[in-house]
Amino acid sequence: MLIRSMVQTLSHKQARRIALAAQGFADRRPAQPNRRHLIALIERLAVLQIDSVNVVSRSHYLPLFSRLGAYPRGALEDLAWGRKPTLFEYWGHEASLMPLDLQPLLRWRMEDARQGVGVWKGVARFLAEHRPFIDKVLAAIHERGPLSAGELDLGERGQGGWWGWSEAKRATECLFWAGELTTATRRGTFERVYGLPEEVLPKAVWSAPTPSRAEAHRVLLRRAARALGVATERDLRDYFRMGLADARQGVAELVAAGDLTPVTVEGWAQPAYLAPGARTPRKIAANALLSPFDNLIWFRERAERLFDVRIRLEIYTPAHKRTHGYYVLPFLQGEAITARVDLKADRKAGLLRVLSAHSEPRANAETPAALAAELRLMAAWLGLAGVTVAASGDLSSALAAQTADD
Repeated sequence: MLIRSMVQTLSHKQARRIALAAQGFADRRPAQPNRRHLIALIERLAVLQIDSVNVVSRSHYLPLFSRLGAYPRGALEDLAWGRKPTLFEYWGHEASLMPLDLQPLLRWRMEDARQGVGVWKGVARFLAEHRPFIDKVLAAIHERGPLSAGELDLGERGQGGWWGWSEAKRATECLFWAGELTTATRRGTFERVYGLPEEVLPKAVWSAPTPSRAEAHRVLLRRAARALGVATERDLRDYFRMGLADARQGVAELVAAGDLTPVTVEGWAQPAYLAPGARTPRKIAANALLSPFDNLIWFRERAERLFDVRIRLEIYTPAHKRTHGYYVLPFLQGEAITARVDLKADRKAGLLRVLSAHSEPRANAETPAALAAELRLMAAWLGLAGVTVAASGDLSSALAAQTADD
């Protein structure tokens, strides 16, 4: 048993700086971000959450922009869906892009889906009850190569339930979750094209031995710890959406092996764990717009602990009940979240529209100019000609003055 007095105590400020450094916000943005920078950052983060909402940009593009600046978007697409991809799609945090070496570490989840463990009951039931149809789908992809659900031309059309998916879409998605299909590429409207893993994934990945469930969880928890810097057990568990018992056992084993160091953090109710080699910068000087699905803030409880700001996704909230807007990006200024902006990329008009702008308690005199600069950078990165600010929110007037020349 650990003696409490021997456990290191971190101040709230230290913990926040450790977390920001682990997430890549302590590093200066490269002058010309390239493929090498993307690979290194994705390796650090381990997961890029995919979301289909395209009001500003699909979410998996945004965490890289937040940390690297205006990188070539095509470079990420090549890493994910090019001729020699280094990433694969699967259920990591949510639907995610991840480095290929994580694929064997998530086969336990694929097995859970096949067996109907926990949240996967519906997947296993569909696979079992529609086996002849499932076999037709697999046979078609085996014979014809990677196909979208629509190209299969099999089964009934969607009629409500399962998001209105057709029978073919339900089959391909269940097979995807069970690891019997994977994403070969994405097309125009972000349509997923399904292929057989043994034909899509590199042989070194597909033929790699499957680690035990316990070993896979330990490795995933180590990756989560490295990406978070300092974290509670719940933080670590959330990163790859692991079960309580599996995560608790894994954390205990990592502590016993010296791969995690128990610490206490000022103001945190739960014990925390420090990753090996975690950096504690003296200062964080980042300016960054954060996707609602950014790794730094996707676990709302942790975001509130780190930044004393309550962040909620209001996409599914009726418009008249929203506080900040539909697709709201918090603004990280230095070490604090100082503002939030509801954004829309108006591609027809060539403008990045700020539908509302709200300040946070830690906003300062520099916030409007810093936020305006980041908005201009984002607009150019998205191929838009400028920024326009609507008169909504307490920060809108000052922000509009800073973007008046756009």
